[in-house]
Amino acid sequence: MVIKVLGTGCANCVRLKELANAVIQELDIEGEVVEVTDISTIMGYGVTATPGLVIDEKLIGYGGVPSKAQLTSLVQQAA
Repeated sequence: MVIKVLGTGCANCVRLKELANAVIQELDIEGEVVEVTDISTIMGYGVTATPGLVIDEKLIGYGGVPSKAQLTSLVQQAA
């Protein structure tokens, strides 16, 4: 599983990346969290507000940080 955090390094982007790492560790899922900071790439996903969340190349959402429970559910559904 590849989880991409789309953003330019803002506080919410950093928080989402840390949260995603914690969730895959707690669920014991093999995967990686990748930070994407290139604006052209981010816009290619249709993201207009950061942070954006992509799981296995599917845009899940953008413009905010989901709760830990919400992110855990999203990762479980994708696994």
